[in-house]
Amino acid sequence: MARKRQAAGGGTAVEVEPERLSRWLERFAERNDGVARTELDPRRVRYTGGNGVTATVAIPFEPLAVEPGTGIAGAAFDILVDHVRRPRRIGLVLARLGGHSVGVAEGGRVTVSRTDRHLVHGRSAAGGWSQQRFARRRDGQARQALRAAAEDIADVVGSRIAELDAVVLGGDRRALDELRTDRRLDAVFAKAEPRVLDVAEPRRTVLDEAARRACAVEIVVR
Repeated sequence: MARKRQAAGGGTAVEVEPERLSRWLERFAERNDGVARTELDPRRVRYTGGNGVTATVAIPFEPLAVEPGTGIAGAAFDILVDHVRRPRRIGLVLARLGGHSVGVAEGGRVTVSRTDRHLVHGRSAAGGWSQQRFARRRDGQARQALRAAAEDIADVVGSRIAELDAVVLGGDRRALDELRTDRRLDAVFAKAEPRVLDVAEPRRTVLDEAARRACAVEIVVR
């Protein structure tokens, strides 16, 4: 089943897997009096239905091989579908404060991975000196967890960065922002896609799901 969520600014964002994209676009046309116009850009495609409903696709693994600002009367599905279905080798980095799962995927399947969890206590409701001591311990646990994550990312993904077409991130943005400050990971984050997957606590099963989702496109319908 397609993942859906409310899109910022209104509308619905739908995550569509590559093998389902062609049929999804056909159904969009069927439900909205055809496609009156297609706007093509290296970073975005927008389809406008005959009834005014739009479907906007942020291009994964950009750029799309088109001239900026290209407009076509009617539907133009093939160029997007062909781009999305192209085989790619993708690095995966899933991180939250207490755990991480990283790997490399091809064709939606993980070929190499590493997963680890670290204890990071939640915030204390106590006050005074006890709370300060607890906060210091928690900060130390968080730093240790992020160091371990950075080492595994560098080893599993960073060592293969030249072989990868892109890197897809997932998890907690705050943890990912902390990892970005590690200079060893500059090349990894330089290849990262803009979208960050919303994932559960990083585990190997979650990494397998992320490998499939990494190839999907997000379409905003308004």
